[in-house]
Amino acid sequence: MPKSVKKPCTTQTSISRYFGGLSSSSSSSRPQCGIKANPAEHRLSRGKLKLSSGDEDGLPSKRTKLAVKGQQVEDVQCEPGPSQSVKEAKPTLSRGGGGGRGGLCSSTLEKLKGFSCMMADPFLRAIEDETKMDDRSGKSSNMRSSVSPSFVDSHQQISKTLPGTEKKRDYETQNHDEEDPELAVTNLGFCLSKITKSGGREGGKVAESPSDSSAPCRRSRSTYTPLEQQVMELKQQHKDVLLAVECGYKYRFFGEDAEIAAKELNITCHLDHNFMTCSIPTHRLFVHVRRLVSHGHKVGVVKQTETSALKASGTNRNALFSRQLSALYTKSTLVGEDVNPVCRVADVEEGGCADVVSDPPDSFLLCISENWDKVKKQLSVGVVAVQPSTGDVFLDCFPDGPSRSELEGRILRINPVEVLVPSDLSDQTSKLLLSIANASAQTDDRIRVERRDSAEFEFTSAMNAVVKFYCHTPEKDSRSLSSVASFDSPVICCLGPLIQYLQEFNLERVLRNESSFRHLSSESGGMKLSAATLRNLEILNNQTDGSVRGSLLWVLDHVRTPFGRRLLRKWVSQPLTEPQCIAERQDAVQEMMESDSITLNSIRSLLSHLPDLERGICSIYHGKSSTQEFFLICSSLSRLGLELQALLPAVQAQIRSSLLRSLLLDTPDLLAPAHGFLKVLNEKAAKSGNKTELFSDLSGFPTLQERMNQIQSVLAEIQAHRKEVRLVLKAPALDYVSVSGQEFLIEVKNSLSTIVPPDWVKISSTKTVSRYHSPLLVERYKKLQQLREQLLLDCQREWTRFLDQFGEHYHTMKRAISHLATTDCLLSLAEVAKQGNYCRMGASDNIFKGRSTFMEELTEASEIISQATERSLVILDELGRGTSTHDGIAIAYATLEYFIRDVKSFTLFVTHYPPLCELEQVFPQHVSNFHMAFLLSEPDVTTDDGEVQPEFITFLYQLTKGAAGRSYGLNVARLADVPDPILHTASRKARELESLVNARRKYKKLLSALWSICDKSSLKKWLQSNS
Repeated sequence: MPKSVKKPCTTQTSISRYFGGLSSSSSSSRPQCGIKANPAEHRLSRGKLKLSSGDEDGLPSKRTKLAVKGQQVEDVQCEPGPSQSVKEAKPTLSRGGGGGRGGLCSSTLEKLKGFSCMMADPFLRAIEDETKMDDRSGKSSNMRSSVSPSFVDSHQQISKTLPGTEKKRDYETQNHDEEDPELAVTNLGFCLSKITKSGGREGGKVAESPSDSSAPCRRSRSTYTPLEQQVMELKQQHKDVLLAVECGYKYRFFGEDAEIAAKELNITCHLDHNFMTCSIPTHRLFVHVRRLVSHGHKVGVVKQTETSALKASGTNRNALFSRQLSALYTKSTLVGEDVNPVCRVADVEEGGCADVVSDPPDSFLLCISENWDKVKKQLSVGVVAVQPSTGDVFLDCFPDGPSRSELEGRILRINPVEVLVPSDLSDQTSKLLLSIANASAQTDDRIRVERRDSAEFEFTSAMNAVVKFYCHTPEKDSRSLSSVASFDSPVICCLGPLIQYLQEFNLERVLRNESSFRHLSSESGGMKLSAATLRNLEILNNQTDGSVRGSLLWVLDHVRTPFGRRLLRKWVSQPLTEPQCIAERQDAVQEMMESDSITLNSIRSLLSHLPDLERGICSIYHGKSSTQEFFLICSSLSRLGLELQALLPAVQAQIRSSLLRSLLLDTPDLLAPAHGFLKVLNEKAAKSGNKTELFSDLSGFPTLQERMNQIQSVLAEIQAHRKEVRLVLKAPALDYVSVSGQEFLIEVKNSLSTIVPPDWVKISSTKTVSRYHSPLLVERYKKLQQLREQLLLDCQREWTRFLDQFGEHYHTMKRAISHLATTDCLLSLAEVAKQGNYCRMGASDNIFKGRSTFMEELTEASEIISQATERSLVILDELGRGTSTHDGIAIAYATLEYFIRDVKSFTLFVTHYPPLCELEQVFPQHVSNFHMAFLLSEPDVTTDDGEVQPEFITFLYQLTKGAAGRSYGLNVARLADVPDPILHTASRKARELESLVNARRKYKKLLSALWSICDKSSLKKWLQSNS
């Protein structure tokens, strides 16, 4: 086996890397390696080289191919001297397509001896990849080979010698998904002059020509297929995106994108040409995009922007189909036809859409900015949260401390699925985001963090983006620049990057609307719940696995609609504080509980099995709705409007609640615009997605009407042509047939083929019949296909305009859906009011933030102290635990005294520290002690062997006035099945400690009484009583 001598040459990039060879460098700056007179041999693994020796000029009649699997092969750049010769390795050579070992004939070997590295250029060109050279920049990549002038001249000479070769190459380049079926020899950087042995025989030395010895062999751009080059260019523009590229009836991933997609989607990934690739069928795109997005990836869909018939009639008919990025998707931006399939309710109930990743109740995108005020030495945080799928926008600005408790509370309330932050985000905020993300047990539920250039978050840059956005393309109800400029600077620092980010997804339109912006802190005058409150009271999520199950929201959630569920979450996280609003809601719930009205039952039925109307109208507003989704949403809105209109007399007569009456009476008028849009549509075409027949009345669409007339004219010519065809074939009953998508075929029995005119074109045939197109049919059918494709483009434009017209009623429709959501939430509360439910309470440490339980509780206590007012309800549970007894008592005592004396809030303070009970004597008008009642069944006793048995008590769970005489923790330990030996030891130790404490108390009391004695008689009484 010959040995391999490796030279320091440029090597080919590994296929597992992103598309190699994209960076360019000067050819003169790259190292070259000369092959010296000493024998240098290159070893190939599983190589196969096909050569034809039948050509008189020594040129092959077929392209030579070399397939190498599983190995990287080095580029060898040759620069030998005039008299140098090279002894080469022994690749297996075979003639034709055979795979066996065979020798080359002597004439072929003699001809090969005359080729050097550069003299072989014409031969290499004949066997190189079919694509043409593209050296527009004048520089080549360090992974490519340059082409000498003699190479091009020789190629032109070969083209003349082999007519039709270039045309064939260009044709082959466009086929097989625009990719070459095998790797060309030049892809591996080999020169044929290195081959000197074949078929096990020793070969002679190959002489090298001195004329071209100075020109190195380098890989050219054409080593990549046109499709690969196109994908490489797209990847350079979108480096952080997984690109799904449309290729015929499937979408393909390339390179590392393919490896990631294959792993996440559990599909096969394989090597094809230069890169790994995997594919998914077109009709399953929405399933796979949602899966990739749910795992935190940003996914781009690349579609063909040309149609075949129009391209065939254009000047670039022989070029590759143009492609461009048509949509981007992340967790918060799942809006569009690619990811919003319309499933019937029956399909969902039967599990027909079980493999589709469902939308979370909320999909907010949250942008965070931090600004440090050097003068005030205070951190100001700005947040802007937008839900592109529903159009909701919240903003806020607030000071925050090192614990980021204020920010945490807002994040828990908003519950974002994606967060936009600057690249220089502080460590404290980064730890907070990490802790919140890791709180979810499911990977799909974790927050996706998008880090952007910190320069975008600077005030100047952000303000420029805001001014540019709000000063151009104004629309009705859009926010004026003056109102936006009045926002706090931290909010502007969020709004600017958010605008730029959403523009990448074409979802920025929701930021233009005045009615969408709401301040998070003062929304509807609701109560502000801190992060500690939301977490410890398990308002939105449980503390076991972070899911909704077991939380207060889960208990109250009996809603029937997705938009009702989103509103209920807002209600729970921000309770009402205005007495009038609370009373109105209570009246509505009470009436729903007590009333047996058929009207309310009808409304319950109307709200069942509705699609997500809120997200549906927002998708239409963005112009990203499919015909199926539009018809489903519009028909649902129209049906609701008509049925509620029919219930108006009953509502006016039977409903007493002012809140319910206003909701139900206003909704039908708000839904009225949906009727007109629904009447225009052809139901069958809308459900099938056929935009060419979508509009039942074309009077309002003159462009489509004209295009349809043109198509009918061509069809009439084709139909009229049948008379001539029948005369030629002498078949009066002949009619056109359609086979495999080919229309207007003239079918003739093979036995009658002699009467077929010679200028007719055979399209297809079987054993018995042949099918033809006459010259007129060829020309007219081509024209018909062009008109049909043009009609599709016209229909798409008209469809976009139609969606824009519906979007003008977006805010009206959104208000109507808000009324329906409120009604749904009231019905849910009425159902819960009939039940008894309890939620767990508790606190824990936060290991992800690096804070212990004690630190976590003191942080929460500090937040409560700073925000509590006289109108607050303060609940503190076991404050002071986690440190020494003295420190814990001191902290608890001082904190409770502060709330009693200074804050004067209504406070529930739960503690096991007896000294705190003394505050009842200090503040008798403001403090009362209470304990949970119990029944002492068996007091603790000492057995004969000295073991102490703990007492046995029964907890009564009744709040009783007065402080508890002692703690009964050992009885709780017994209920928890702590082993008896441990209980006995604990009881003995508890008695010892209790005796010691009682002795100290008695001693202190005696000293206090002694210190108060001031005469002899009092001293005698003290001695007598304590003797």
